Formats: sequence, C-alpha cells, structure tokens
Amino acid sequence: MSRLPGLDVLRAVAIVWVMVFHSYFIGGWGHFGGIEKNGWMGVDLFFVLSGFLIGAQVLKPLAEGGRFSFGEFYQRRAFRILPAYLVMVAAYFIWPSIREQGELQPLWQFLTFTVNLFIDARDHLAFSHVWSLCVEEHFYLVFPLLAWWLARHSSVRRFAVVCTGIVLAGMLVRGALWLHDLAPAAGIDQNSYGKAFLERIYYPTWSRLDGLLMGVMLAAARVYRPVVWSRWGRHANGFLLAGVAVVGGAIWLFRDRTGFIPTVVGYPLLSFGLGLVVFAGAQTSGVLARWRVPGAGWLAAVSYSLYLSHKAVFHVVESVAGAGLDGHGVLTFAGYASAVLAVGALLHYGVERPFLTLRERVVHQASASAQPSGLTAGAGTEAA
Repeated sequence: MSRLPGLDVLRAVAIVWVMVFHSYFIGGWGHFGGIEKNGWMGVDLFFVLSGFLIGAQVLKPLAEGGRFSFGEFYQRRAFRILPAYLVMVAAYFIWPSIREQGELQPLWQFLTFTVNLFIDARDHLAFSHVWSLCVEEHFYLVFPLLAWWLARHSSVRRFAVVCTGIVLAGMLVRGALWLHDLAPAAGIDQNSYGKAFLERIYYPTWSRLDGLLMGVMLAAARVYRPVVWSRWGRHANGFLLAGVAVVGGAIWLFRDRTGFIPTVVGYPLLSFGLGLVVFAGAQTSGVLARWRVPGAGWLAAVSYSLYLSHKAVFHVVESVAGAGLDGHGVLTFAGYASAVLAVGALLHYGVERPFLTLRERVVHQASASAQPSGLTAGAGTEAA
C-alpha cells in the first residue's frame, strides 16, 4: 500500500492523544481543556489504523489469487515489533527507577505478550500500556489464518457473519463480565471496581477487537470492492464529518467510562466513528490528505518508539526535574515534551530503523531464493 498522508496525520493524532492522556494520568501536569481525559481513545484509533493497514497487506495477495507467505509476514512483524520492544523490556527490568506505577508483571508475560491477560492492575501497572501491543500481537497471529480460510471460501455473506459474530460476541462478553465482576463492587469499593474494569474488560484481547475489526472491514472494502471504494472516496470530507460526529457521540456516552451501557456498546460505536475518520484519511481527495501538518509525518514514523517509552520518560522527568518544571505552563509542557521526543527519537533511530533496514535486506534475500511453495487462495466468485 502506497503511503497515505492522511493516515500519517491520524497516526500523529493518535500518539499525541495517548501521550497527553498519560501525561495527565501519571504526572498530573497535563491539562488540555478536557481532551486529555479521553486520550485513551487514541489506542482505539491505532487499532483501526493497524487493522486497515495489516488487513490490506494480507488480503491483497489472497484476493489476487497469488501466493501469501505466512513466514514472510511473521518475519516482517518480528523485525518491526521486537527490537525496540525488547530494549524497553530490558530497561524496565534493569532500572526499576524508570517504572512509572508500581511493580512489573513477570518477565515471561512480556516475552509471550500475555500481560493483558494476567495483569494485576492494583500493584503491577508499570509498563502496563503494552496491553494494546499484546492485543495487536494476538491479531497478527490469528488474522492471517482466518483471512486465508475466508479467502478460500469467499463470500460476502460469510464475511458479514464472521464480522457480526465478533462484534456481538465482544458485546456479550463485556456485558457478562461487567455484571459478574463489576456490578458487585459498584459504589462499594472503587479500587476493586477500577481494578476489575481494567483486568476483566479494558485490557483482554477478546474485549478489544472492535477497532481492529473495523480496520479489516475497511481493508476488505478497498481490496475487494475498489470501484465502490473509489466512488465513496469522492465524499471523503463528508465521511470525516460523520466520523467526528459519531466519535463525539461515543465521547458523550463514555462520560461514565466504566458504566454498563458504554462497556457494552461504546467500543463498537467508537470504532465505527474512528473507522469513518480512517476511511476519510485513506482518500487522496479529502482534507486530511491535503492538510500539511508540520511534524505529522515524523511523529507518525516514530510513533511506535514514542508509545513504548513515553510513560517511563514522564516518570523520570517528574522524579528528576518535576519540582522545577511543574506549574509553569508552557515551560512544563516543553520540558516533558522535549524529553519524550528525544528519547523516542533515540529509540527509533538507534534501534527501530537499523532493524527495519536489516529486515528489507533479509526479506529481499529470502524472496530471491524462495521456491514457489506458499499457500494460495482464490478470490472466488463472491469476494468478501
């Protein structure tokens, strides 16, 4: 997929929104007119973007009836995800002083990407934001296999049934968990209530598939229905406005973030609104594609390193220079932001980029010597 400037803008928005949220949540210094309280939604925007981009990479060769290499896919993901991640895992375990909240989960959970399934949200929240990376890793593991199976038996009906089933299953699971684990603690023990919400509903993979699914649905539309995609793309700005309106409705619904109704229907609603925004950003004719935001491309490029490191940097700056920085408005923001961007850039250029360069060399060499033995799947008469 060619680079789409509108998606770079959205990726930059997502990482800034997440960091603003954590700046308020960890240090208490970030106040941005209330938008910081909903910054967790930036993760859902990342999910939609990831579902769209990875979905297109997987679905395109399957739709064309060509060879899809599972080995190459997982190899590319490993080179992309593991180096910077393992550096940060090592840093958290070697230097306890950078841990922003409490203790760490056991090392094996970080190495197996299962932190989000077993986390102790009361006392072990250090580096807990990797829960979303765990969700994405599970998606990378399962989605190509599911897509390959669906492509072999492709039909709009089967695809719609699978997508609807995933959404309804998520709503059912979240609702049941809320009634079983959250309702008994509501209004009695706020610590237990918040812990149960994070552990049972907010972090686990099976509760947070809506955004990734929305992105995959967009990818399927682009790959299998290019004419319709192009026709609707002429109205990109209208879709953007509709998406902003739906996201606004989701923000209103999430005023009580841990309530029953937002827990059940809020995540699919938010993902739908963000999906409309991502659709608009994926068009070349929309305002997002033409909007040249200074630094957006760079933020998009280093967003993964920023995501991994920003909470530790917030904590270190707060510990070392918080007394001098906090309460000084623009100076406070500049101090924390400069540190976060500097460390993120160091991780990106020092670890991410070299391994991405190595990845292209390794994949190119493997492709040149590979035998035509990959799995194939025809698009069928009714493409999904």
